[in-house]
Amino acid sequence: MYLRRKLSQLVQRRSKIHPPEEGPLPPPPPPPPPTSSNKNKNKNTHQIVPFSSPPPSRIRIEPEIPHGDGFENPRRFDRESSAGVVGLLLGIFLVRMGMESSAVQAPPTETMEESTELVEYPPVTSSRIKLRDGRFLAYTERGVPKSRSNYKVVIVHGFGSSKEMSFPVSRELIEKLGIYIVLYDRAGYGDSDMNSKRTVKSEALDIQELAEWLQLGSKFYVIGVSMGSYPTWSCLKYIPDRLAGVALVVPTVNYRWPSLPESLTKPDYRKKLIRWSLRIASHAPGLLQWWVTQKWHPSEGDPTLFNQRDIEVLKTTPGFPMFTPENLRRRRVFETLRSDFKVGFGKWEFDPMDLSDPFPKGASSVHIWQGHEDKVVPFQLQRFVSGKLPWIKYHEIPDGGHLLVHYNGVCDAIVKALLIGEEPVS
Repeated sequence: MYLRRKLSQLVQRRSKIHPPEEGPLPPPPPPPPPTSSNKNKNKNTHQIVPFSSPPPSRIRIEPEIPHGDGFENPRRFDRESSAGVVGLLLGIFLVRMGMESSAVQAPPTETMEESTELVEYPPVTSSRIKLRDGRFLAYTERGVPKSRSNYKVVIVHGFGSSKEMSFPVSRELIEKLGIYIVLYDRAGYGDSDMNSKRTVKSEALDIQELAEWLQLGSKFYVIGVSMGSYPTWSCLKYIPDRLAGVALVVPTVNYRWPSLPESLTKPDYRKKLIRWSLRIASHAPGLLQWWVTQKWHPSEGDPTLFNQRDIEVLKTTPGFPMFTPENLRRRRVFETLRSDFKVGFGKWEFDPMDLSDPFPKGASSVHIWQGHEDKVVPFQLQRFVSGKLPWIKYHEIPDGGHLLVHYNGVCDAIVKALLIGEEPVS
């Protein structure tokens, strides 16, 4: 009720600030003669003041912060565009909560209703296993045959990706070391069934079941990329005895981890953006689906998300086909992304900074690979995490962005460091 009243006041203010343009407005009526009653009434009347931008003196521009001493001051368009997104998300959230509806639905337009209908999907042709809960999990195999492999590696894809993701390890290295690689579609992605009970823990248990079905042995390696890092952290928590080694590549950071200091997270605009996105994803999914399918979003080459090397990569790679408006209108695609986002950035059952070294005797290692110019996940947070967990080997690529797995030679370096402990030449 309170939100509706506030929304009504905003609409009234807007109508007075921006009058309709259908011809000239009639002159205002003359003010009533001053009387004692009017004088008393005016004392308690709030005048409607038009919205306006703050004066230049009120605009604060942060000085540039040197590397390593906190967050770098983003370029001006980074901060303005991010603030605009947060404001737009907040506005849509308030409008949605003010609507009179007992169920969350998309805006009542014929086009939207038709576009969100379930569509026919092509037949499943991938190899799949049946999990204990009845779901099917799709996977694909690469590298040398499993029977003659020396190393078995599970690669966990990120947000909006699939088992078809690119992780370009050279054929020469694969043959030389005898590497068998399995990639799988996480729950709801690609040809895998959705998991309505998805949790951080369930992601690790899916990996464990996949390894059992494929008979990968008592131990195997795990590489998690971007949002594929939270299932990887989950493996370190729930199935550490099954791990032969772990690499987290440009891993996302959950701002709700209790150990993250306020001094690092408070100035980071991503924290507010994720927080409001979570609220809208939880309370107004129908409107969120409508919003993400509109045409006002930045392109895949937007410099607010990618550095120059990333932009060059996007010129020669397919990009993110799952994020097209056509795919986002598919209810299964949208719900998969929404649930993955909510679990990855929601409240976890544990704090990664409380984890113990899974290889206390030095039999193997855990690695974090990060780009110094990553605009999706700031390097300062990765440095903090690796500093809190000294058993993690931290690698930072000076001109690397969020798409560094596509850079020439990087995947070979990741695999060499993980499997044989060969450190990259700086």
